[in-house]
Amino acid sequence: MAKRVVATAFGQPVDVVEVHDIATPVPAKGQVVVATRASALNPIDVKTISGVMGADPARLPIAIGFEAAGVVSSVGDDAVNSAGRPIVIGDEVVVYRADGGLSTDILANGTDVHEKPTDLPFDVAAGLLLVGVTAADAIATAEISGTDTVLIHGGAGAVGTIAIQLSIAKGANVIATAAASNHEYLRGLGAVPVTYGEGLLERVRQAAPDGVTAAIDTVGTDEAIDVSVAIVADPKRVVSIAAFGRGSDAVLVNGSTPQSQHNRREAIPRLLADAAAGRLTLEVGKTFALDDAATALTELATAHPRGKLILHP
Repeated sequence: MAKRVVATAFGQPVDVVEVHDIATPVPAKGQVVVATRASALNPIDVKTISGVMGADPARLPIAIGFEAAGVVSSVGDDAVNSAGRPIVIGDEVVVYRADGGLSTDILANGTDVHEKPTDLPFDVAAGLLLVGVTAADAIATAEISGTDTVLIHGGAGAVGTIAIQLSIAKGANVIATAAASNHEYLRGLGAVPVTYGEGLLERVRQAAPDGVTAAIDTVGTDEAIDVSVAIVADPKRVVSIAAFGRGSDAVLVNGSTPQSQHNRREAIPRLLADAAAGRLTLEVGKTFALDDAATALTELATAHPRGKLILHP
């Protein structure tokens, strides 16, 4: 038997999230089953559970979770991974995008399975790719290079921290917004921190006297977009992953366009390699048992520690 986290209705996680016993999956042609070592939570999980992403009751129960890492336990005929290599039992892998990633045993198409570098811990591997490809897509869309000074809104968030590191790796200067309690952390990543809130535009101008050439918004607030539009000369270089109500003011990236999908696929091998080599860091904020998924998802929806929340089977 296996276990899977599901939402039985739309609402608050504490009210609708359950852990169900299910038959251990059996892979068909081109599929594999991965015995999970770690699964990651993301804000989209809470949005899915609450009905923000659609509340059609015909979809219920909904298996929750988009990313996980583990060990291949069974393989269907002709299953190959994202790099086109045959998958064998015992391979350490990352599953993204997973369908029901908050499970002890995940059924996945081989092409959604990526080789996990040996030196990359399962917790980090599980939580890296959703935020990593989102950040990489934003960086590519904004065309960040070594000549840029980049303003990143939400620098202490999971996507923001990756965007900071990817921008700095390209040689860019980075200014990042965050609460004062996270400023020292951002300095450690190589960014110049500024506090969001009233007066943000002036604080950014003081931090970047030679100007800001691009902005990446990970929070979706009017403040983030207004300041970005005011300080970046080229509107095509104001990029947001969250300001869906401000689409006329920012280039929105959500993985839906062919170019965005290409950017994300191409980023995966480099993200995994850089994380394994220590060139890219992902902070794990807290871990929970899979059986405590409702508690973990409730915490994710409110104030929670910096870093990814991870479930262990």
